[in-house]
Amino acid sequence: MIDEDIDQLTNSYLSFKLSDEFFAVHVSKVLNILELVPITKVPKSSDVLKGVINLRGSVLGVIDIRMKFNEIISENTKETCILVLEVLIDNEMVEVGAIVDSVEEVIEVKENEIQPPLSVGTKYKSEFITGLLKSKDKFIMILDMDKIFAFDHASMLLDDMPET
Repeated sequence: MIDEDIDQLTNSYLSFKLSDEFFAVHVSKVLNILELVPITKVPKSSDVLKGVINLRGSVLGVIDIRMKFNEIISENTKETCILVLEVLIDNEMVEVGAIVDSVEEVIEVKENEIQPPLSVGTKYKSEFITGLLKSKDKFIMILDMDKIFAFDHASMLLDDMPET
């Protein structure tokens, strides 16, 4: 039997970039990583919803997550992609796509390596950030995707989505 302290449990996070900042999400939230494909705009939808794509015969709503952080929307490049995430919105598990500038790597992190988020001096909403970790020469903000998508206009994704 392995007697392992809870601080030593290892978790995997997928890191990605938005502009010049690094973020991560727990791999349990990531269902797929897709190349950026043409997105069909949904008329009269919220600004957060960029549109929809066909994912294996199902309609997938896509948001530009850079907008959620008031980032300057940079030009899409060959590295721009869509993270297919499973998030909790209004007590319902929903698949949603999130546009990111690039996917970096999967990081194995021990729980005791995650530092609490900064409470002052950050331009990002602290309720979205569950922790901060240092990887090589950069800091990575760990995001709570459920809170990001539940906050503000994101719950309107369900209302804006066409019926399948």
